[in-house]
Formats: sequence, C-alpha cells, structure tokens
Amino acid sequence: MVSILGKKLLPLLCIFITLGCTPSMANDLRESALAAGNDFALDLYNRLADSEGNLFFSPASVQTALAMTYAGAKTRTAAQMAKVLHVEKAGQGIHPAFQSLLQQLNTPRMFKSYEKVGDEIKPVEKPAYELVIANALWGQQDYPWNQAFLTLTASNYGAGLRQVDFSNHPDEARKTINNWVEEKTRDRIKDLIAKGAISPMMRLILTNAIYFKAAWAEPFDDHATREMPFHVSESSQVSVSMMFQKEGFHYLETDSFQALELPYKAYELSMIVFLPKTMDGLDDFEKSLSAEKLDRWRAALHREEVEVYFPKFEFTSSFSLSKSLKNLGMEDAFSPTSADFSGMTTAERIFISEVIHKAFVAVDEDGTTAAAATAVMMEATAMPMPKPEPKVFRADHPFLFCICHNPTGKILFMGRVADPRTR
Repeated sequence: MVSILGKKLLPLLCIFITLGCTPSMANDLRESALAAGNDFALDLYNRLADSEGNLFFSPASVQTALAMTYAGAKTRTAAQMAKVLHVEKAGQGIHPAFQSLLQQLNTPRMFKSYEKVGDEIKPVEKPAYELVIANALWGQQDYPWNQAFLTLTASNYGAGLRQVDFSNHPDEARKTINNWVEEKTRDRIKDLIAKGAISPMMRLILTNAIYFKAAWAEPFDDHATREMPFHVSESSQVSVSMMFQKEGFHYLETDSFQALELPYKAYELSMIVFLPKTMDGLDDFEKSLSAEKLDRWRAALHREEVEVYFPKFEFTSSFSLSKSLKNLGMEDAFSPTSADFSGMTTAERIFISEVIHKAFVAVDEDGTTAAAATAVMMEATAMPMPKPEPKVFRADHPFLFCICHNPTGKILFMGRVADPRTR
C-alpha cells in the first residue's frame, strides 16, 4: 500500500512543478515557506541555547538540507518532518516555494559605487552583498535512486547527484565532500565531516553550504575602537575591542531589553541585536523568544540617534543536531527500523545517521563575514531625526543577534555572544 501510494503521488508532484499554480497560490506557498523557516529557526535556537558560551548557526542552511531530505520521506517519517519544519499544510508542495526564496536570496540588489580606474573616477555596479547558497547530493555510485526524487531536488534546490564510492573508499568520499564545502564557503568551513565519520554503509549525504559577506551601511571608524570591559557575568569581566559610532539607526527599547538594527550596504540585509538590560538577563530573554515576537519587535523598530558600543568578535560553532531534531519530534527519520525514505530509493531501508552543522562568523569595523554548512548523512540498515540626547546602546554583556534578509524577513543566521574573546 505504501509503495503504491508513493507511485501515485510522485507524478502529481511532477505535474505541480511543471505546470505551476496561480499567482495567489504561489504567493501563499511562498509566505508559508518563509513563516516555516523562521518558526523552525526559533525552535532550533531554543534547543541549542541550552549549551554554554557563544553560539552561531544558520537555520536557513539546516532547513534547506532537511527540506531536501524531506523530499524523499514517506508515511509517518514525512509527517514528523513536516511538523518539525512547519510545513504540514503545504506538505511536499512546499519545495517550489523554497526554490523561489533561495533564488531571491541568491540575487542581491546592485548598487553604484565609484572607483578609481587609471586616472579617472568611474561608477561601478556592485552587488549589495555576497551570499552563496549551494546544495549537493552525494550518493553511492551505481545505486538505484528514485529519479523523481533526483529531479525534484535538482529543480528546486539546484542539488544534482554527485556519485562517490562510500562502500570502498569512504575517506576519499569524505575529502571530496569537505573540499566542496570549503570551496563554497571561501575556506571558512573546513573538515565539516570528521575523519572516520563515514562508514561503508553510507548511502547518501545531503549538503548545504552558505556563505555571506557584507559591509555595514554605516561602517565603524577603526580609530574609535577601544579596549573596554565586557561583563561575561555579573561578577566577572574581560577586556575586548569595543567599536563605537553615533548615527541614526532603527532602535527599540522596552522595560527588559534594547534592540538595534545594524544594516548592511544597500539595506537589503541587517543584523538585529537584542541586548537585555541586566547583565545576566540573556537566559530569560532566550526562553521568551518566539518567531511571532521577533516579527513584532522588528516591526516596532524606529529611527533614533544612537551611540553604539559594539564588540568585535569572531568564532566557529559546531553541532551534532540529531538529538535536537529528535527532541523536536523528528524521531522516525533517525530509526534504522522505522525510517521511511522510500521516496529516495526502494532498494533498502535507509535512515538519517547524523546531521552535522558548522558555522563561522566574524564582525569588525567594516562588516560581517559568515559561513555555515550542514550535512545530513544517511545509512542503510546495517534618514535620522537628531535627538538632544541620543540613546546609548552599550553591548558590554551577553546578547543575541540574527542576520535577516529584509525584503522577505527570512532569518539566515542566529547566534549569541557570551564572550567576544572566544574563537
């Protein structure tokens, strides 16, 4: 019954993708995909926030890798994944909407700058930011993959199948995948998959890599950067490089926190920083977070003149996400006996053995560089209005931040800084 149902559904998916849908339906699906992404981002952040110290990850990267995996899921496995990804209503019809969002994110607005060419100053068109989102499927060579699954992931995620030999040369396959990730993230993410992590029973690895680099719309003057205290706790402080500028920014203040939007050049992406008013207030703030609140707070930001004290920081975070995803409700996908990915292959039962994620962020006077990569590994069973007194935003204790795509509101990266010195 399961296999018959699968055969009936797949042609319908192909027809949907080929023929498309009405503009209103497409827009509804796109909005659904966007809301799903941000809901998933907050769900995952709340799971990861239990760890200590600095934290940085790309929910967009994790979601994309899981969405590709979901494309091959069936029965209860698919239902659980749909719930975790917040796509229950759209189901498998969500993939074209993800494709539309990825296409927009990968197409930054152009802006005009002036550069010296020889003895002349000439206008030059440049992208507002550098954002690369790349996907790939790494499958065991000569394995009988379902063609409909390969077509869906290729057409909606640009993830063509790359054949490797896990069975006979697992470490060679690992190096090939890691080299691809390094290239796509401009060498920021190295050794995503550790030595020994790939067994000869591996059948498929789905990877997503995301790289982001952008300059601030209002750069910090490096001459204004000073060594200043940062309170890692109420009783302990460290010395960090603190940047400073006074400028008009979008700002919000409540009884418990301040929020500040630091836009990147051309204002298409922004970093939004949430700073609790008490030194040890981040834990309570994190527990109160939701996608709905985040949207409401972003909408409430308004223009103010602000004196901004913001630390330079650079660090890498690495995660095994399997436990977090199971706790969110995605249990069957990781079970050798319960997983149903028959949409990918019917040759044998395959399951997710691991979901690994690695992310890098660097913030300085000029702007932000960030990169992340996710691998899902599957095995077989076996304009300002000046104020007389500007607001003061002094990020000298732990804070949360996210990097968002302003036209859509999509959260690309999220993190917290507990100690700017930690790499």
